[in-house]
Amino acid sequence: MSKPDSQVAQRILDTINFDKRIFFIILCFLFITIRFVTNDIILDTIYAGRELSENGSLSFFHLFNALHYIWTPFSILWKVTLITFFLWTGAFALGYKINFKPLWTFVLVAETVFILPELIKMIIFISPSSDTSFQDIQNFSAFSLASLFDLDGISSKYHYPLKALNLFEVLYAFILTLGVHTYSKRNLKESFLIVLVGYVFVYLVWLMFYILVYK
Repeated sequence: MSKPDSQVAQRILDTINFDKRIFFIILCFLFITIRFVTNDIILDTIYAGRELSENGSLSFFHLFNALHYIWTPFSILWKVTLITFFLWTGAFALGYKINFKPLWTFVLVAETVFILPELIKMIIFISPSSDTSFQDIQNFSAFSLASLFDLDGISSKYHYPLKALNLFEVLYAFILTLGVHTYSKRNLKESFLIVLVGYVFVYLVWLMFYILVYK
């Protein structure tokens, strides 16, 4: 006999009781809008942007960004599906069972966490100073290990991992734990173990793989 939902699980279910299709459209819109402001409007206001515009390189930059905007919905769907699969597999490996579909919808909602770092970046550089470079904007990563170091003095193969290790990932893992707790009906300790095996471990392995194959 399955365990009854906890009060925490019930509150989560009540909170995310909305149309996920509309939520997905809103999520994509927010990501694209914030990235548009950050990548285009900000770039146009700094000296590097004007310089690129004069030599024609800015056209390629805008084309690349346009493709990135188009890819945004697909990248979200791919990421959510992949993370849900790893969590589902991690739970199975530990002898627990989670229904894939409701967990997938929760992971989609949890993706909202990653709007925060992009929003912080946009706000900080919305009015860049005259000496702000495009590299400064690219290297910025709020509340990450990268913010503790001067990336110019570190090998480029470590840039992405240092940016990827941030407080938002910690918050994301915590939220995933709540989701696993809700849909697996396991206690929080067991749910965190599932997230540890199905997400955190896989994420760290991916960063190690990135460092090893980077050229």
